[in-house]
Amino acid sequence: MRDLSALPKVHLHVHLESTIRPGTLKELAAAHGIQLPEKPAAFEGFRAFADRNSLTRSCLREAEDFERIAREFCADEAAQGTRYVEVTFTAAAHGERLGNLELPLNAVLKGLSEGGKEHGLRWKLILDHSRRRSIERAEKTLELAKRHEEIIGIGMAGEEKYSLAPFREVLDRAREAGLHLIHHAGEDAGPDSIREAIEIGGAERIGHGIRILEDPELTAHAAESGIALEVCPSSNVVLGLVPTFPEHPLPRLVEAGLRVTLNTDVPDVTGTAITDEFTRAREVFGYDDTTLAKLASNAVTASFAPEETKTLLHNEIDGWLKSAEGA
Repeated sequence: MRDLSALPKVHLHVHLESTIRPGTLKELAAAHGIQLPEKPAAFEGFRAFADRNSLTRSCLREAEDFERIAREFCADEAAQGTRYVEVTFTAAAHGERLGNLELPLNAVLKGLSEGGKEHGLRWKLILDHSRRRSIERAEKTLELAKRHEEIIGIGMAGEEKYSLAPFREVLDRAREAGLHLIHHAGEDAGPDSIREAIEIGGAERIGHGIRILEDPELTAHAAESGIALEVCPSSNVVLGLVPTFPEHPLPRLVEAGLRVTLNTDVPDVTGTAITDEFTRAREVFGYDDTTLAKLASNAVTASFAPEETKTLLHNEIDGWLKSAEGA
């Protein structure tokens, strides 16, 4: 079996605020006088996770805080064999919280730029917005996204019981501005949320999408059209959306002919990095290196990287697969 840390990877679904190193989080919390509770082994549903996640995000107060986590993120991803990442950041929410809309985003862009150069990591940024929050904040997210070429898309996240319909106009204008649309769906809600993400939200990729198999017609459509799923198995288990890793629908999604990619989502909560996700897929589902390389290649294809970057990454993955077994 080949070394999975050496497998060239593209990471498509990871929230920057959920990548903070434990030591860094403790330092930031102490500096800002915030008491963090013990992290539970598992959460009783998405809401419990979201409430704790809000406390983690509140530890980010200064520009230096945002720059630091972005630089450290680049170092950690590069160490995992990630060659290119499309990382998500909730810029407008932080900006409103701190009374300076652009400060958090500018700091993150600086940290990613410096960290990316230092560690040889290619990156782009996606801005997200919670379905529970206002249309006005979504408008601010769009305006921020349009100001920076490093931002390639926006997406709707949060509890999926809240419809995307109120945001249709904002999302239409985002598409007209040349931004990609990537929405969370089919995670804590059924396949109707995926259909809505595609038909109303214009989604080009689906964040999670693990409940798509409940709708055979939708599954067939996604498989035929090549709409990729950003699957995050460890996150789904820790957040209580799937009972155990062996019960995860990942193998069934692959067998259905869907374009499945492996991701971490919230690694600070799950304690798993991107290499760990591939390792678990190998150990639990018995995936061989060819299958794992296919999952990695799916992420390259589904990414919004330039075509020359995609060609380079596909070649690197092929090179890993052709390397001597056990190297």
